[in-house]
Parts: sequence; C-alpha cells; structure tokens
Amino acid sequence: MKKQLVVFAGLALVVVATATSASLPLAPLSTLGKLKAAPAAGPEGLEGVAIPQVNILAQPQSLKLNETIDGITCQTTEKVAYHIHVHLTVFVDGKQRQVPYGIGIGPPLGGVKNAAGPFVEQGSCFAWLHTHAGDGVIHIESPTQTTYTLGDFFDIWGQKLSRSQVGPAKGKVTVLYDGKVWTGDPRAIPLVSEAQIQLEVGTPLVAPQTIVFPSGLAASVTKK
Repeated sequence: MKKQLVVFAGLALVVVATATSASLPLAPLSTLGKLKAAPAAGPEGLEGVAIPQVNILAQPQSLKLNETIDGITCQTTEKVAYHIHVHLTVFVDGKQRQVPYGIGIGPPLGGVKNAAGPFVEQGSCFAWLHTHAGDGVIHIESPTQTTYTLGDFFDIWGQKLSRSQVGPAKGKVTVLYDGKVWTGDPRAIPLVSEAQIQLEVGTPLVAPQTIVFPSGLAASVTKK
C-alpha cells in the first residue's frame, strides 16, 4: 500500500531556502579514494522511499507538548507554512543503520504500516523537525522560513553529533553532502530542500546512497 502525504488547507506557498556549493565547506568525493558500493535499497515505505531493513542507530528521546529544544517547539499540530524534506543516511563501520521513525514526535505514536515499516500519523506533539518513517526522510515543517541544521535535528533526536561521534557510535566521522565531502563541523550542515546527507563512522567508507524524492516530498509543498 502506498500513501500520499496529506495536503492541509489554508496555507500559502513558500520560497525554498537553498545553499550554494560555493558557500559550503565541500571537497570532491575523489579525495576519499576507493569507496565500498552502497547497499541495495530496502522495500518501499509509505512515503515512497525505501526503508533499510537494519538495526536503528538509536531510539528517539520522548518529547513533551510545548517542550523546546534549540528554539524548536513540539506543538499539537504540524506547522507547515515552511515545509521541505532532507534525506539522511548513516553507516557505522561500513554497515547501514536506520534513522528511526518518531524522532521529534511526542508519544503515544499512532499511524499505519506496510511490510517495510510504520508511518507515524499521530502523536501528542510534533517538533518542527521530525521523522514519520524509518526511511531517513527528515520533515522540516516550521511556522517560519528558517535554515535549521543537522545539529538541531540530532538535539531533537536526543543524540550526540560531532566529528568523532554519531549517536552512540564513536570514531572518525566522514560526511557526504549531495555527493561531495563535507569538511566542516557536522552539526553545522544546513537542512535545505532535498539535501542528501550521509554520515559514516569509521571504515570502510561507503559510496553515496541517494534517493529520488517522490512528488509528495520534492521541493516546497504548496498549501491551498
């Protein structure tokens, strides 16, 4: 079963924020040398994106209604005046780890599922950065147009992120950003529309695993 994201009423089109490659600390992918081939994609989840059938990296922390982290609040409804999506992939020692569903959504969680995994539709609150499924898609649904960072997302997740740690996994962290090597602080990575981010702890390093954003997740979402 496939499921389209719901289009809510009464909200206007927003302009999607972007960051140019020239303004970011990026190096060519070739600087990493030979890379291990990316694994085959898992079965398609209810957002139209593959869900890797592997262990999760770490459980989300439980958020409470009106709890605020890094200026990001968990509220009763999703604030979709500004609505974009980012894809995050994680590898530890060359093995993929799943970014779990329910990050940034307060319990109890409710929703639907298919053979690939659940899709969360209900919770006691929704932070402006959250995940509905275990497919690595980060939903940025904010009351204002703001460029959030990967550090913000990990703080909402309740996990550490640095040059030497991703969640519970410790070691040298290599970051791929839209097919290039991010050389700056991983926490500073901007979450812009359709960015594809890959975090790798240790070795072997894995080639970029990318997705094609389905129509319901691509670019900005117009609310009429």
